[in-house]
Amino acid sequence: MASNRPAPEAPYVPDQRTETFGYGGRQPDQGPWEEWNPTEDSLRPARGRHRVTKQRGGGLARSSTVLGVGVIAAVGAGGMASANAGKPPVSVSLPDLPSVGSLLGHSDQDADAEQGSATALSDVGAVPVRADAAGGTAAGSTDAGEALRNRIMAQAEQQQAQVETKAQEAAEAAAARQAEEAAAKAQKEAAAKAAAAKQKAEEEARKKAEEARLAELARQYTLPTSSYTITSTFGQAGSMWSSGHHTGLDFAAPTGTLIKAVHSGTVTEAGWAGAYGYRTILTLDDGTELWFCHQSSISVSAGQKVSTGDVIGRVGATGNVTGPHLHLEVHPDGQASGIDPMAWLQAKGLTP
Repeated sequence: MASNRPAPEAPYVPDQRTETFGYGGRQPDQGPWEEWNPTEDSLRPARGRHRVTKQRGGGLARSSTVLGVGVIAAVGAGGMASANAGKPPVSVSLPDLPSVGSLLGHSDQDADAEQGSATALSDVGAVPVRADAAGGTAAGSTDAGEALRNRIMAQAEQQQAQVETKAQEAAEAAAARQAEEAAAKAQKEAAAKAAAAKQKAEEEARKKAEEARLAELARQYTLPTSSYTITSTFGQAGSMWSSGHHTGLDFAAPTGTLIKAVHSGTVTEAGWAGAYGYRTILTLDDGTELWFCHQSSISVSAGQKVSTGDVIGRVGATGNVTGPHLHLEVHPDGQASGIDPMAWLQAKGLTP
């Protein structure tokens, strides 16, 4: 089988480029290469079970992109380390790296997928600098670390001021609330004291008014006799009384002791009344009847008007008695049943 003559070897020309990261040196896979003349055997398709699938350049293109991102991160970390160490930043210049996929052969249909996957790194990580008067490099007017520190300190001071302001407002609110509570308590206590004083004053006024009223009544009313002893009270039970209980108030006194009109009124009855003996009935202006019983003698007659303290008879032992005494009964509005004479006299300011 015929074959082509090998091509003459090209003269070696050293690469004069001097680029960083070692991309300018000569690579083993960059030639010189001999001319390749395909033959029938080299172009014969592979047969059998084992076939090699043509690899596409997309993976290499992505690898190139990842490599570029890694370089960017490394350069950024170096810049941050330089800023944190307080050293002036140094300008870093990177060559434009070709896509790794461009170094390998690929089909036309993969060209569109690989375009844009390689990232130029010539400007990545460059830190702006300015020349100082001595021709060197100097950082900007404010160091990045110092500016960050100042910003953090300013935020901390602002937060501290806010906390202090809130604490002061809370303290002022608590003080105002305590003052309001104290004022309300003092006002409540003052109101209670005023109410108690008012109630006491009212009670004293009522007491004085009652005393004045009773004093006035005492001048209008008088006890029916003097030099007496209370022997039987109203409602007292016993077989001595036909009703089973005592219906009046008994003033025991010597026979002949004067009996006086308790209050001004009109004599409506004067004479003998059986078990009551000699009895005088004095009707007051309000209709109340006063019965004076067991008299030894009567000094007034029916229809006669009398005033407080006028003599109407004398103490005796007439009727159903065991000894000389005055039996006094009180019948409001002329009712048949009487009330307690002791309570009625006390209501008039009199103390039997």
